[in-house]
Amino acid sequence: MSKKHMSAGETVKLNNRAFYIFYKRYPQMVLSRLISVIWNALTPYVGIYFSALVIEELAGSRDPERLKFLVLITLVTAAAIALVSALLNKWKEAHNAGLWWKVNQLLLEKLLDMDYVSRDESKTAELLSIIRQNQGGSGWGLHRVIRGYEELCSSVFTLIGGISLTVSLFVSRVPESAGAYTVLNNPLFVVLMVAVMLMITYIAPALSNKAESYWALSVNSLNFANRLYFFCENIGFNRATATDVRIYRQDKIGEKYGEDNRANTFGSKGLMARYGRGPMGLYHAAASAVSVIFTGLVYAFVCLKAWTGAFGLGAVAQYVASITKVSGGMSSMVSALGDMRNNAPFLVPIFEFLDIPNNMYQGSLTVEKRRDRKYEVEFRNVSFKYPGSDIYALRNVNMKFEIGSRLAIVGMNGSGKTTFIKLLCRLYDPTEGEILLNGIDIRKYNYAEYMMIFSIVFQDFQLFALKLGENVASQTDYDYGQVMDSLGKVGFVERLSELQDGIETYLYKDYNKNGVNISGGEAQKIAIARALYKDAPFIILDEPTAALDPIAEAEIYSKFNDVVEDRTAIFISHRLSSCKFCDEIAVFHEGAIIQQGTHASLVADENGKYYELWHAQAQYYAE
Repeated sequence: MSKKHMSAGETVKLNNRAFYIFYKRYPQMVLSRLISVIWNALTPYVGIYFSALVIEELAGSRDPERLKFLVLITLVTAAAIALVSALLNKWKEAHNAGLWWKVNQLLLEKLLDMDYVSRDESKTAELLSIIRQNQGGSGWGLHRVIRGYEELCSSVFTLIGGISLTVSLFVSRVPESAGAYTVLNNPLFVVLMVAVMLMITYIAPALSNKAESYWALSVNSLNFANRLYFFCENIGFNRATATDVRIYRQDKIGEKYGEDNRANTFGSKGLMARYGRGPMGLYHAAASAVSVIFTGLVYAFVCLKAWTGAFGLGAVAQYVASITKVSGGMSSMVSALGDMRNNAPFLVPIFEFLDIPNNMYQGSLTVEKRRDRKYEVEFRNVSFKYPGSDIYALRNVNMKFEIGSRLAIVGMNGSGKTTFIKLLCRLYDPTEGEILLNGIDIRKYNYAEYMMIFSIVFQDFQLFALKLGENVASQTDYDYGQVMDSLGKVGFVERLSELQDGIETYLYKDYNKNGVNISGGEAQKIAIARALYKDAPFIILDEPTAALDPIAEAEIYSKFNDVVEDRTAIFISHRLSSCKFCDEIAVFHEGAIIQQGTHASLVADENGKYYELWHAQAQYYAE
């Protein structure tokens, strides 16, 4: 949504919704900030008022007793205000730690809560990227909402306090003996003076907001520049690309793009520099000039009325300080409203992201917890098209899993193997047909419970820079014996014996200097151990030995049955040698199952796809 098309109503609606999100989740944070700014907006007037009384007394009768009383009450009041301010600040700081983390947590929770089909869409990734670029580059988005309401609240109460001490300035009458200066008593003159002050007070922040709007209007260029900046930065700093960078000197590419990026966007001849020398600079300069004009006008009006005898010296101090604060409050309010309007377009992608609907039916039936693991899954005429695509990734798939069997799924890239697994695990729902668990459509089962019957090792699995035991158990409170048993089954015992802290050893050195680096094969063993630790009745391995050397691979397969035990196991593999260990093989091609049977029966079919794939790899292993 373009800023120029954002109406005042839309601005208010977007900001109010964002504010309500914060208040609903973190009421103490919001209340502590608002109460603190209200207190800080009103308390200065207490000091102004008592200081004016002291000055008035010094310039007038100079009564020692009254001066003592005024000084004492001023000190006591200042001490009380300081004490309350300290308590409010402590309350505020206690509930405002990690605001950026809280915003990121809000986005993360939405990511984890949304349907996987939505999470997997490129539009979702694009929205999230835009949101993070906006908040990381110039701080636009949810972060600014709280600050905007703080400034608005502060300015309103600053105005209330200032007006209460300033009203008498305009109603104090110049004595009739002042001659021509009695025109200052004329209501029309007073109205005119107030109008001029308000107009000047409004113009200064309006000009400043206009200058700041160029940042909002340039957001697309700035976001692209930031993306390019991080790309160039990662070329040099990213550990994963370090080898290629050195071999091919790809840092030179980063330097070239980095220099062009700085020159075109952030350099002295870049976009923002041109704005700074042009309209942005002019608007900021004009705002400063208008502020000086207002200050001069206030001093002239107050001093003129005092000189003509409308009030004394103490009132001069009160009025100058108060009306200056009124001006500041008005400027702050206009500035806050302008900033909220500039920020409103950046809230649009946030709410578009948060409003992504969950259309997947969650189900309500309880998945029976069976000790004998007797779960039967059947694909019945299942077809599937990815969202936004007219091409079937799977077409008319029919298959029934035999309980406790070992099923291998093979086929060329893009044949539908991974899609099949995603449907089985209900990351997606079929476009046509149904998947049954013990004769019941899986969509009728409680979604979270259904997911619990699967342990999966995806090809792009991730381990964290945490303790080995925590990586295996996926939790901080884990069963020591079960972790050890799972690692033993995948052949990690020898490597484990080399670790000084055993399963308490941290992986990698991101968070612990004593962490250990592990090889790709070792990481894959840990990932398989994690699947075993979950102890689900179905275990699915996507290229389970891709990173293992031939010896480690042979070790896994030699005790294959011990590892899987009585679970139903499903393998996706490009290494057809692994299929010989399985009870049944399903050959996928162009989204359909074109062959199904044992290794012996399939390799005997010289006209089949499996025979073609097997003999294409035959040079790499012996039958």
